[in-house]
Amino acid sequence: MEVANSVKALFPELRASLPGSIKFTPVFDRSQTIVNSADEVKWTLIIAFVLVVAVIYVFLGRATDTLIPAVALPMSLLLTVAVMYMLNFSINNLTLLALTLAIGFLVDDAIVFLENVVRRAEHGESIPKATFNSAGEISFTILSMTLSLAAVFIPLVFIPGLLGRIFREFSVTIIVAILASGLVSLTLTPLMCARILGERKAGHKRAWMERHTSNFIQRVIAAYGRALDWFLNRAWLTVPILVACILGLWFFFTHLPFTLLPPGDSGFIRGLFIAKEGSSPAQMRAYQAEVNKKIQEDPAVGQFFTLAGFSSRSALSQGLMFLFLKPRGERPPVDQIILRLQKSLGSIPGITAVLTPSPVLQISVGATSQTQGQYAYTISGIVPEDVYTVADQLMEKLQQFKGFASVRSDYYHDTPNLKIDINRDRAATYGVSTSAIQSLMRNAYSQNYVYLIKEPDDQYQVILEVKDKERAHPGDLDDLYVRSNTSGNFSASGSGGGTIATTTGNMSNLVPLRVVTSTKEVIGPQAVNHLNQFTSVTFNFNLLPNVAIGDATKFIEDSFAQIHPNYPTVQGIFQGETLVFQQLFRSLPLLLLAAVFVMYVILGILYESYVHPFTVLFPAIVPAVVGGLATLYLFHSVLSLYSVIGLFLLLGIVKKNGIMVVDFALQRIDEGWDLRSAIHEASMERFRPIMMTTLAALMGAVPIALGFGQDAASRRPLGLVIVGGLIFSQLITLFVTPVIYLWLEWFQEHVLDKVPFLRSAHFHHEDERAKGEMRPAPAAVH
Repeated sequence: MEVANSVKALFPELRASLPGSIKFTPVFDRSQTIVNSADEVKWTLIIAFVLVVAVIYVFLGRATDTLIPAVALPMSLLLTVAVMYMLNFSINNLTLLALTLAIGFLVDDAIVFLENVVRRAEHGESIPKATFNSAGEISFTILSMTLSLAAVFIPLVFIPGLLGRIFREFSVTIIVAILASGLVSLTLTPLMCARILGERKAGHKRAWMERHTSNFIQRVIAAYGRALDWFLNRAWLTVPILVACILGLWFFFTHLPFTLLPPGDSGFIRGLFIAKEGSSPAQMRAYQAEVNKKIQEDPAVGQFFTLAGFSSRSALSQGLMFLFLKPRGERPPVDQIILRLQKSLGSIPGITAVLTPSPVLQISVGATSQTQGQYAYTISGIVPEDVYTVADQLMEKLQQFKGFASVRSDYYHDTPNLKIDINRDRAATYGVSTSAIQSLMRNAYSQNYVYLIKEPDDQYQVILEVKDKERAHPGDLDDLYVRSNTSGNFSASGSGGGTIATTTGNMSNLVPLRVVTSTKEVIGPQAVNHLNQFTSVTFNFNLLPNVAIGDATKFIEDSFAQIHPNYPTVQGIFQGETLVFQQLFRSLPLLLLAAVFVMYVILGILYESYVHPFTVLFPAIVPAVVGGLATLYLFHSVLSLYSVIGLFLLLGIVKKNGIMVVDFALQRIDEGWDLRSAIHEASMERFRPIMMTTLAALMGAVPIALGFGQDAASRRPLGLVIVGGLIFSQLITLFVTPVIYLWLEWFQEHVLDKVPFLRSAHFHHEDERAKGEMRPAPAAVH
């Protein structure tokens, strides 16, 4: 943006320096699209902040209580932005998206601490005492939540290649925000609680919102307690629930379409119009005029420009189109505009038009550009004939796939060519060298400049070439002469059977080109392309709406695999977005496992246990991932780069519920409670902060899931994954986690505690029962 703004600042100076007959108009401004997208993310961030604060107010019922997490949130963001500045990060779409997502869980730690203080105060403790006791009771929980959540994104920081560069700033921003939130909740939040919170002893005057919400929440908690008792008495239901979740994982991962970047609306369309091979520059300019007319007639197009027949970025029989649409409120979605333009341009006889929407986040890797298609697949080999044969066979197979909006290759083998053969014996007779003939052809047709004239105020290139009207037909070669190295009088028969005589004088050393060459009109390739110095052919393709790139890549790979055994020297590789897509989804299972493993290790160290991390992670992660994928499936969305980001966020967010419950249960067990009473009491006491943190995370993701704004549709799968995963996981973990905890505690006591190396750091309950030391739970719990 800084570079773009600097260039724009020079526009007045450039306009002043140009002659009055020249109009200076910027037509390609990619920076404005980035600014619009960044502004939309900023508004999404603000909306998420308001929703999160509203959730806290509804649960606590006091504006002063709400002020504490409302202050903790911007303080965490301030610390995050400060670290980003020190790391020389930029404010871009991904870092802004990271901050928006962080809104939902940056207040989690502050909510947990605040709720614990309020709960103790409601039981009769003074605010200073409740704050001090909460610091000792809840600090370990906050530390566990913070470190395990940050651990989810550690594997993403170390991904190599372009994929790593895409994820790195996003991941580091999230990690810094999480650590900043933990720091604020352990320092600023206790101080504000002690200073701001009002007393909640019996008989205190309660606000209207506090009175109504408190009564409602207490009824909900009581109902949850009864439901939990019912479920604990039927613990066997946990097995079919988790089995169904695991089967759901398999189903959705195998049935959801995959893509790298979902279709968005950046307001920019790039395209190509393709004419018959061998079309002349004059014909291409005529086609260009027709294309311009059709584009101008479309009311949704703000500005555009086209290039045809002379661009170094395209073949001579192709033209480029760059279309900049009007603001989103003044036009329909970009996919509708493309369909309309395709129909309009398709009415021009002699050309084929290909249009592609351009996403805000562009990825281009490999020896290809995105002008001819959004996706690309390249074959290459050491034997050109094999490469071209495979290209023809592969194109036949690709045309059978119904999901392509367009598919073309850069192998144009029907271009009219004029083959010129040098008669070396005759050329030697006339004293004409091969290099002289090559130099003649280069000077006549290459349009290279041969001299640079420098003047005080400007410089001019001298371009040597024949006139356009003298190079339109093969017969025009007869007007060319090549210089001979000999002089004198001699004669020889020409190609037409006549006699060619040269005499001394100004023309004494010139020999007609037709005397020493022969020509033949043939059909051949327009250009010979290479990849890594090997002959190559690139297939460019676009997809129809609702067709996933994963389906297309599988079809292409299967088609090439059927041809490859007959031509083993030919290899195929995806380029651009497709290459990054393959890298992402091939590494996705490993990345998810690495994230879970890092969380397990950190929780294992904190709990000094092998089973408690499993209690926290397994009942939460599996339902969350299933819920996120099921939401994508129900809304006919795709698993994309943004969806993957949502899955990693889910891994970190949902296990917070388990941490809060398990930490509280372990404290009660250390106080002498029996297992079932401890986990039941922990689930009841932690129900309110669990609901608060879950709803806060939900509210942070709702603006993204609704998909408002330009190009917001591409980010919508991220919000859908988080919202669906949180809701489904919440319904499951509130009941399954206590059961898993009881089962694993039994396994710890009866199996692992028998091995000194695997023994838990907490009390051994069987020994306590034998000695009569275990205290029953208070009567109120039963």
